[in-house]
Amino acid sequence: MTGGIACYKIAELTRLLTKAGATVQVVMTEAATQFITPVTMQALSGRPVYTSQWDTRVPNNMAHIDLSREADAIVIAPASTDFLAKLAHGMADDLLSTLCVARDCPLLVVPAMNRQMWQNPATQRNVTQLRADGIEVLGPDSGPQACGEVGDGRMLEAAATYEAIASFFSPKILSGRRVLLTAGPTFEPLDPVRGITNRSSGKMGFALARAAQQAGAEVHLVAGPVALETPWGVVREDVQTAQQMHDAVMRSVADADIFIGVAAVADWRVDHASEHKIKKTAERALPSFTFVENPDILAAVARLPHPPFAVGFAAESGDLEVHGEEKRVRKNVPLLIGNLGPLTFGLDDNEVILFEAGGATKLPRADKQTLARALIVEIARRLPDTSLIR
Repeated sequence: MTGGIACYKIAELTRLLTKAGATVQVVMTEAATQFITPVTMQALSGRPVYTSQWDTRVPNNMAHIDLSREADAIVIAPASTDFLAKLAHGMADDLLSTLCVARDCPLLVVPAMNRQMWQNPATQRNVTQLRADGIEVLGPDSGPQACGEVGDGRMLEAAATYEAIASFFSPKILSGRRVLLTAGPTFEPLDPVRGITNRSSGKMGFALARAAQQAGAEVHLVAGPVALETPWGVVREDVQTAQQMHDAVMRSVADADIFIGVAAVADWRVDHASEHKIKKTAERALPSFTFVENPDILAAVARLPHPPFAVGFAAESGDLEVHGEEKRVRKNVPLLIGNLGPLTFGLDDNEVILFEAGGATKLPRADKQTLARALIVEIARRLPDTSLIR
């Protein structure tokens, strides 16, 4: 940790990392201790905090060597303007900078500074040099800053930083691949205030988008109306209706190596939805609606002359083994993932069956993020070698 108001975010980042099973060893510059105390960071990490090169708790008095040799990665967060300059020029005048110069593990930096400091030509030269030296630069973000100004330079939020670190460590089994993915429900309006939708939370689709990005893919997520945070590194496009989702997919599918249709898309929509709110009165008869069929997004992708590797999802209320395979054949896709949707909508765990021409495979029940990583592995195993050539 280096000095900056963003030090408060590292408390939450440490909690997220330790919760995920990581061992976190905190090293702070003297400036960092002016913003948050070593006592706080020790309580959150469960380990002694180091601030000085001359710490006598290290038997050989070589903290810069011992600490770096124990690490799988060093993450400098927040990384101040001054510290980026130190790293770019190989300076080593305190414990943290010396530890970075003496390391034999990957180094990641999470910049945090005023917008003018970030835009300063010297800072930009230093960041370019850090990247050239193989140092991973995470962020910065853009938005309101502690000084009251708005712009680039603010540190990524703790959750985004955690996801970026997790992505760094994930095997890149989809490196170079482009994934187009749909998630969430659709909403078909009856009038300006009412509509037809379903109970899909979007959690499984967002978990798959996150897992695909962490596996090295470029991910384009087309999302129905859900209140979920966009996964780190994922490009998100929000839509509402099935037609809008279809159009968004068809605009982008030519660039995709893999299409994963996770969204719970409405099969029908009202023909000519009312322009005004339908009023309820004692004299008015119950309203009646004429429905028309929505486009079948998965089938439309599968029918393309040169389709991506298409993966469908099926949410059934019963007889999943029968309906899942029947839907896979009808949609003409190589892989379909089935689950008992009404029993899992909104929950944080799931159990699925993979349907393909060679038979069905059941995956063990797990939380949706763990399951998403397992599904990405299964999809990667089934990709044809030609899927990179589009």
